[in-house]
Amino acid sequence: MQSRIPSTPLYPFTSDTRSTRPGTSRTAAGGYRVTRPTTAATTAVSQEIICAISESRGISPAVGLAFVNLSTSEAVLSQICDSQTYARTVHKLAVFEPTEVLFMNTSKEPLSKLYAIVEENLPHIRTLTFDRKHWSEQNCHDYVERLAFKEDTETIKMALEGSYFSACCFAAVLSYIELELSVTFAPHSLRLRYEPSEGSMMIDLATIVSLELIQNLQNAKSKDCLFGILNETLTPMGARLLRSNILQPSTEISKLNTRYDAVEELSSNEGMFFAVRQALKSFVDSDRVLTALTVIPTKPSFLFAEQSINNFIMLKTFLCSPRNYEPVQTILKETLNDDVRYQTSALDLRNHRTYAVKAGVNNLLDVARQTYKEANDDVSELCARLTEEYDIPLDLRFESGRHYYFRVRSTDLKGVMLPDIFINVYRKKAYVEFQTLDLVKMNQKITDSHNEVVSMSDRSIQELIDDARSQISSLFRISEAVALLDMIAAFAYLQTIQDYVRPEITDTLAIKAGRHPIREKIHSTKYIPNDVYASSQSRFQIITGCNMSGKSTYIRSLALMAVMAQIGSSVPAQYASFPVVHQLFARVSTDDNQATNVSTFSTEMREMAFILRNVDSKSMVIIDELGRGTASTDGLAISIAIAEALVETHALVWFTTHFHDLPRIMEHRSGVINLHLAVDMSDPRSKITMLYKIVDGYVQEQHYGLALARIFSLPPYLIGVAEEVSNHLALAAQNRAKSPAVISLAKRRRLLLTLGEQLRHAHEGTMEDEALREWLLRLQREFTLRMTDIEAETESNMGDGETSTPEPRETEASQEDNEHVEAQSRLSSQSFPIMPIDSTSNLERPRGSASHSFGNSELLLNSDSGELDTNHSCTSNE
Repeated sequence: MQSRIPSTPLYPFTSDTRSTRPGTSRTAAGGYRVTRPTTAATTAVSQEIICAISESRGISPAVGLAFVNLSTSEAVLSQICDSQTYARTVHKLAVFEPTEVLFMNTSKEPLSKLYAIVEENLPHIRTLTFDRKHWSEQNCHDYVERLAFKEDTETIKMALEGSYFSACCFAAVLSYIELELSVTFAPHSLRLRYEPSEGSMMIDLATIVSLELIQNLQNAKSKDCLFGILNETLTPMGARLLRSNILQPSTEISKLNTRYDAVEELSSNEGMFFAVRQALKSFVDSDRVLTALTVIPTKPSFLFAEQSINNFIMLKTFLCSPRNYEPVQTILKETLNDDVRYQTSALDLRNHRTYAVKAGVNNLLDVARQTYKEANDDVSELCARLTEEYDIPLDLRFESGRHYYFRVRSTDLKGVMLPDIFINVYRKKAYVEFQTLDLVKMNQKITDSHNEVVSMSDRSIQELIDDARSQISSLFRISEAVALLDMIAAFAYLQTIQDYVRPEITDTLAIKAGRHPIREKIHSTKYIPNDVYASSQSRFQIITGCNMSGKSTYIRSLALMAVMAQIGSSVPAQYASFPVVHQLFARVSTDDNQATNVSTFSTEMREMAFILRNVDSKSMVIIDELGRGTASTDGLAISIAIAEALVETHALVWFTTHFHDLPRIMEHRSGVINLHLAVDMSDPRSKITMLYKIVDGYVQEQHYGLALARIFSLPPYLIGVAEEVSNHLALAAQNRAKSPAVISLAKRRRLLLTLGEQLRHAHEGTMEDEALREWLLRLQREFTLRMTDIEAETESNMGDGETSTPEPRETEASQEDNEHVEAQSRLSSQSFPIMPIDSTSNLERPRGSASHSFGNSELLLNSDSGELDTNHSCTSNE
């Protein structure tokens, strides 16, 4: 990597014209004829793909990429937290195999490390540079607004939040296509998608923030976040790797099991564990050192020469063992003194810098060092002479700004004024610090001799740097290995001091006594653990409960433990197994966004739209009280619709809600179960006790809100009015619920819903035609029989006069619903010939269909209750 910016102006783009580069010949009107060598990954039909790359300047670079396929009008954006070797970036380029790759013009002159790595590893790809002004995040948003499909615009904008470099790349590649290739896209015609890096879990920005993965929501400086809890690393490289892993958990099972084994070995071997932790304490920030060694200044200066020596001393300290990397050890031994080590104090570092190069390499350098030594000896003699002359116990000190100075305790002066010979007096608490004119002159002499030594050492050091650069990739790999070891050792330390357990990777999520990793540390009281089980039969879990019962904490703990498991860490539980999650989504924040003037409901809908467009069967979703930002009726309707959509994705979903109708409506859907957080309301008028335990079923309406209002001392007359209104509403709802028409309507809807689900799965299955026909006939007969029983039961109840008279509007609506359901029933009855069936028979799956996934539930006739039961049955294909 180089830091110099060209002094001469560049054209909008400058291509690499070396003869080793295959060219791309353009035809008129923006057409293309690609001439490049083929590789094993080249498809039969060649495609023209333009890519733009941009990177951050940090130690752990964030690399943005944008690919535009001119042959298919498709664009893919991605941002990767990569290492110094840019392995993920090279892999991404190899997968897409673009014909041209754009870099900023500042990457070519001087040549950046990423530019060089791409040229070295992908020589068949043509590299170009493009003017810096075209890499604009604002231009990216304008392009998204103008070119993306209208239904994808908001989703892409959300995905690009926090992905600055990929946004700039998208702007640059489109500007290049328009300006240099004379190719434009029609409005809203570009297939645009954001793709996370391969082999890692995708976690969007809203989820990162709401789960407090990296930063606490209330206090940015607090360590009460997942990164703060897990960060027991001892090196800067290890901390950066941990942060990168939390943001990009691995989805590679072999890698995770290897990390689990390493953590287990370290935590069970006490001698090895303490030896590793002790050795890690002495490591310098090797990533920063190696990055500094790759910088070439425009105009070399003394400060740069001085820092180069510091960097090589740190490199020698990093590679102190001959077993680490012999090629660089040989280079260092030829020039540097054996006893040179990096020092933290300013004086020791200056001395080691002065004597870094071996004696005999340069005679003039040896003379300058002798002058430096004599000048330092003169300062020591001056201190001893002044101490004796003035009978003051002077202490000689050094700092980078003042260099040498004297210090004495105020009590040692015994109330006597300092002699006039002492200047630059500075009083500091219990001490007095000062210099003399002779000491100032000696400091200048020492500085001049030291600068001369550094200047003479610079030539030898620069030769060392040139030799070391040939091994820089290997050195970065060593640094990455140290960082990984540090992170693994931190996980082992956590497993030792915390009650954490090694997770297993399976197809089922099962946790015994799971805990929230952040809450259990910051709360003084004992955290109450909970068990969790989720499989294909129970993949959508609706959780109800009163306010402050622990719903949000419960679902957040699941997401945090999933992240911990997929970075190789132990998890806070007695037992834990997790499926590999490829995408993690969280909709848990309910605050208005004042900065963007977005309401709670708007934020909810925007984030849910993003989730619904990206969720799949390998995703994990937690949703906390969706729909609270709008009217209760609308909120319930939207929650039901979104829940229905999420059930169809077969993702793992935890859905907390205060809508009591939602669990009742969804409970018979395949894969849906109801849970709630238990409370003790033995005396609801005086006390409510949170048990924080998850139990089966949905919560019963016990006026939790009124009980909480009493706890917080709401005026008694207000509570009285609220109780009266609540009782009146409950009585009205109860009367409506007892109406035979309402009960009949609910049963018919439930029967039709189950029938539709069974038919859909039969359509998607692979049953033989004859077996399918037999099964459909039995399904038809059972459905007709159940519908007939419901109608007979309704007529009987209506004849007995058991119904309550609803309001006219409700009666009219119920009649319309009944007519709608009856019409569907008649339509179903006319689809197949009616055949008699024994009322006690079940719908059994046809023989020979064990591998067929035609249904998640089977209809059973319950002759006692008249209700439609579902007996869940899962196949191996589900």
